[in-house]
Amino acid sequence: MSGDDFRTRVVHAGLEPDPAWGSVIPAIHQSSTFAQRAVGEVVEDFDYSRAANPTRSALERALGDLEGGHGSAFASGMAATHALVTAACSAGDHVVIPADLYGGTYRLVDKVLSRWGLRYTMVDQTDLDALAAAVTDDTRLIWVETPTNPLLNVVDLAGVVARKRSALVAVDNTFATPANQRPLEEGADAVVHSTTKYLGGHSDVIGGAVIVRDAGLHEEVRFVQKSIGAVPGPFDCFLVHRGLRTLAVRMRAHAESARAVSDWLRGADGAYDVRWPGFSGMVSFRHPDAVAIAEATRLFTLAESLGGVESLIEVPQAMTHQTVEGSDAAVPADLIRLSCGIEAPEDLVADLAAAFARVAERPGALRA
Repeated sequence: MSGDDFRTRVVHAGLEPDPAWGSVIPAIHQSSTFAQRAVGEVVEDFDYSRAANPTRSALERALGDLEGGHGSAFASGMAATHALVTAACSAGDHVVIPADLYGGTYRLVDKVLSRWGLRYTMVDQTDLDALAAAVTDDTRLIWVETPTNPLLNVVDLAGVVARKRSALVAVDNTFATPANQRPLEEGADAVVHSTTKYLGGHSDVIGGAVIVRDAGLHEEVRFVQKSIGAVPGPFDCFLVHRGLRTLAVRMRAHAESARAVSDWLRGADGAYDVRWPGFSGMVSFRHPDAVAIAEATRLFTLAESLGGVESLIEVPQAMTHQTVEGSDAAVPADLIRLSCGIEAPEDLVADLAAAFARVAERPGALRA
C-alpha cells in the first residue's frame, strides 16, 4: 500500500485477515515454539518465538511499511538502541551523540558500551559545523534525536546526512513518529523508537523498534535480536500494533493540545523558554518553581514517560535525566517537560492555570 495516504496505511499496515478463520484482527500467537513439518523444515521462519513469531512479524512489517524500511521489534526502546549500536559498531569505533539526549541513551553509551571500547563525542547537533568537526574517519555512527529529549531542539536531518562522511546516521524518532517525519526518506540509515510512547499510545506496554534501509544492516540487527533475545512477547506486540492503528488521529489531537498549552504558557507569569516543535504533544518550559508546579497539577499526572492519551508532567533533572548530571548533556533544574494528551485542550490549559495560581499563592513562592 505504498501509494496510499499515511492515514490509510497506518490502519492497515502489517494486517491481513486471518487465512484460516477470516478474523479481521489476526490471532495472537501466544506460543513459545512451533511444530515442524519435518526435521529442520519450518513454516516460514517460525520455529521458536525468540527468533520469530507471527504476531511480532506482523508488527515488524507494519513498522517497516510506515518508516520505509525493514523493521525489527524489541522488548524496550533501550533494547532496540543497544541492538542497533551493537549491530553497527565494533570495539574501537567512534560514535557522535547529541549534547541534548535521553538520559538512558547516554547511560548506555557512557556507562556500558564504553567499557567494551566504544568511543564517543558529544556535540550540539543543531550546530552543523560543530557536528562536522566531530565526525572523523573512525566515526561509525551518528546518533540523532529530533526533537531532542528533553529540550525539544529540532535537528536538520538533511544537514546531518550531508556531513556524515562514511558514518551511518541513526535517528531516534520517538517524539516525532512517522506521522510527522520519516528520517529514512531524508537519507538516514536507521530509525529507532521506544514503541512504549506514541506508537503504542496508551501507557500499557513497554517496547522498542529498529527500522533500517539496508537489507544487510537489517540482517545484522536481526542476528543481534536473536542472539541477545531482548524480544517483546506476542501480547505486547499486539498492544503496540493495536495502538499504531490510531496513530494518525492521535498525533493530530496531541498537537492540538500542545499548541493550546504552549500558547498559554508564553503569556503565563513565571514561565519562560517555552518550546514546542510545532507537532507532537511534547512541550517544555522553565519556571523557578518547577517542582511545585509539577506537583500542583491535577489533570497532568506527575509521572515519567510520554506519548499516552493522558497528559503527564515531569521535572527531567530529578526524574529522567539524573544520569547526565555533570556531563555536557545536563539539563536545568527548573525545566518542566509536558506530554500533552488528547484531553480537551481548554481543560489542560485550565489545569496548568490553576496549578500556577496555587503555587503563586504559596508563601515564599519564587518569581522568574
